[in-house]
Amino acid sequence: MDRYGSSFEWYPPPSKPRLADGLRARSRRGAIGDTWWSKRFIDVLESFHMGTRLTRGRSYARAGQVLELEVTPGEVTSSVQGSRVKPYKVSIRLLPLSEKDWTMVEQAMEERAVFLAKLLAGDMPHDIEEVFSSCRLSLFPESLRDLSTDCSCPDWANPCKHIAATFYLLAEAFDGDPFLIFQWRGRTKQELLSRLVTRGGGTQAAAFTGTDLPGKHPVALWPVSLSVDPVPLNECIESFYECARDFAGVNFSVQEGVPHDAILNELGDLPFDLDGIPVTDLLRPAYDAMARAVEDYITRSTPGI
Repeated sequence: MDRYGSSFEWYPPPSKPRLADGLRARSRRGAIGDTWWSKRFIDVLESFHMGTRLTRGRSYARAGQVLELEVTPGEVTSSVQGSRVKPYKVSIRLLPLSEKDWTMVEQAMEERAVFLAKLLAGDMPHDIEEVFSSCRLSLFPESLRDLSTDCSCPDWANPCKHIAATFYLLAEAFDGDPFLIFQWRGRTKQELLSRLVTRGGGTQAAAFTGTDLPGKHPVALWPVSLSVDPVPLNECIESFYECARDFAGVNFSVQEGVPHDAILNELGDLPFDLDGIPVTDLLRPAYDAMARAVEDYITRSTPGI
């Protein structure tokens, strides 16, 4: 049965859930969620005045009762082990944005050059909600009525502890991959990045370099890896720090008047540092070294230079 925020507060008699070894929340006590966007998601849910009904699922989330969790456009589904032999099926639906709406959002993102860089780095821009608001849209649900929740358990409370546990683990899933928020609203990671690069490649590159680029979809002036399915670090750790030995086919060029650390200038002040030193300042020596290495390589490999 769909649950749309009913105020009916009946709870079934307490029951002890069967032991399960499913997904476990990383947080063992206190609030759940590490990043600002997952905390924002929990804050949004708590603003719907669910009271203790939401927190009832926290112990389930930490005990491994949620066996599986999947995010698809418009729906989050999970399987939660309760007191019965058969796990309960949970569905949390949120209406995806239309293609027209996503086009507006992508156009708004395109106007902020730093967005693509932050998203490629797996970071959610702090002003992302402002972008959606400027399009008269919302990234997160605005009311409980925006969510359609359903669980196969006999508990009529909204949310039941199985739905609540799913909410908490969903927040932690957002911690690890902020693109799941967009996926829930109808845009997968690959779709969003490819559209931003195709639509805004020229604008992004011009903003980073301070130049005007001709053409409708010009290519950025430096090689940018746009892989949306990188190899996990644990699978390439033995070769991760090895230098490339063969540059055949790699097109190196130096643009006159374009600072090699322009992308660091565009990123500005990031929300984290190391011992009080901004990360961008820590990265500048590396960019200087890479620029010198490229210049040396061009000089050695180009006849007449």
